[in-house]
Amino acid sequence: MTGTSTAVSRLRAAADGANRWFVLVVLCLSLLLVALDATVLHVAVPAVTEDLRPSAVGLLWIVDAYPLVCASLLILFGTLGDRIGRRRVLLFGYALFGVASALAAAADSPGVLIAARALLGVGGAMIMPATLSILRQVFPDRRERAMAIGVWTAVAAVGAATGPVIGGFLVEHYWWGSVFLINIPLMVLLLPVGRLLLPESRGEDDGPWDVLGALMAAAGVLGVVLGIKRIGGGEGLLHLTTLAPLLAGAALVVLFVRRQKRRAHPLIDIAMFSRPAFTTAVGCIVLAMLALVGLELIAVQYLQLVLDLSPLETGLRLLPLTFAAMAAGATGSYTLSRVGPRRMVGWGFVLTAASVLLLTLMGQHDRPVLLTVGFVLLGFGLQSTLFGAYESMLSEAPAERAGGAAAIGETSYQLGAGMGIALLGSVMNAAYAPGLARLHEEGVPAAAGSAASRSLGEAYQVAGRLGGPMGDLLRDTARHAFVDGLHLTLVVSAGLLLLGALAALRLPRVMDCPPVKDVCRKPSAAMPERPAGPGTAASVPPSLPAPRSRRETVEATGPGRSAR
Repeated sequence: MTGTSTAVSRLRAAADGANRWFVLVVLCLSLLLVALDATVLHVAVPAVTEDLRPSAVGLLWIVDAYPLVCASLLILFGTLGDRIGRRRVLLFGYALFGVASALAAAADSPGVLIAARALLGVGGAMIMPATLSILRQVFPDRRERAMAIGVWTAVAAVGAATGPVIGGFLVEHYWWGSVFLINIPLMVLLLPVGRLLLPESRGEDDGPWDVLGALMAAAGVLGVVLGIKRIGGGEGLLHLTTLAPLLAGAALVVLFVRRQKRRAHPLIDIAMFSRPAFTTAVGCIVLAMLALVGLELIAVQYLQLVLDLSPLETGLRLLPLTFAAMAAGATGSYTLSRVGPRRMVGWGFVLTAASVLLLTLMGQHDRPVLLTVGFVLLGFGLQSTLFGAYESMLSEAPAERAGGAAAIGETSYQLGAGMGIALLGSVMNAAYAPGLARLHEEGVPAAAGSAASRSLGEAYQVAGRLGGPMGDLLRDTARHAFVDGLHLTLVVSAGLLLLGALAALRLPRVMDCPPVKDVCRKPSAAMPERPAGPGTAASVPPSLPAPRSRRETVEATGPGRSAR
């Protein structure tokens, strides 16, 4: 027994020191798991609908339960990891993710599947901040950490790209529940390996954990994200089901911030936002995600509904964007050390804006070379921007507040994504609907024109029912209106990206790399179990566009909407 314990201790000591790159492999597998689960369900939605027969609201909750729950609990579990141990929270997240995956695969009703997806969100909220905090801990040197973040972002791109492909293969050859079963072998591998290799670390634990504050933050973020998602789903801002959660959530967030300022031992050090580089990096993340997510949803609809590509063909068209993002992640460390955060983030925004303006040349007909060039520039520019912003935030955050910093990064990502869907979706709808306003003058029934104005998918359905020359007229008019709306949306998105380039001027000119103390091999009073170094965190890079099935696109999306 003593010999076994000694052997395990030696292996752990090796993991804390020379084998930090093996630790990175474990952390990347964790990221791969979360990235896969974020996109793998998209292609399974039609099969789920056919088998479980959920209502429209039920289907929405099946899709949205995971991101909503995950976003709302990031601060809670991120700060909890600072107190009780990030590795401990991470391992609990692994276990819960595996159990929830099995429950989702065996679900026989919409309610059970929604509950399982919510549990997956809880597990994801445990995994994300903990893994990112540990990444900072095992890479105290900023140059090595930048290289590790480059590997991390490349893995994120791979996971987002392969999720729909793996999901489509499993649904085609087995049943929809199999898309969740792929998580279980990874959990079986990660639990023992993570327990053996990953170092434990904590932040400052001198004071009680603010349970009430954590619950206030969770409820506040849930309300804000839910309200933003409802706006993006087509509900008006003044609609009760939108305005109530939005106002309640915003009020709770304000109360949470005021509570943290008064406490001697806050969950999140609000003083971090007094650092210009930290605040600017968070703002750049929000702006980048705001521009990206709305664009990717509209781009998928354009490829499938305007160019009439299949989901597989859509996925292949988006691969250049994925490969460019991987290349930006792989070369990010070198670029950051050469040009510095300010230029990397700023010029990344400018390159992305240029690619977006290039894509305004898209029209009614397929132009594969133009799309490929535009997607390559978009993927490389935006991933460079996010890399520089996350790395700057990661290095500016205090080591003892690692989990809280990770939660801030993740929440910024979620809020930016939701705001992008709402804002760019609203722009798209405002440009699309007026294009169909004069159809009644051409003899199209008013009811048909009204239904067609809600989305391009519905316009195709109405045109199919009308048939003949009138149906063809409705279909062509809707296609032209959609492309016109797409062009306006791209211009607005480019403006947001250029605004981000201006904001990046507040970032440091150079990558400051102070001497690294040999902290990884010195025991700490705050970490009695294992030797470890300082930790902080960034956030998971954005998922790349996931091709949706034609049925899902037509039934569940509008010009600026998506079944997410």
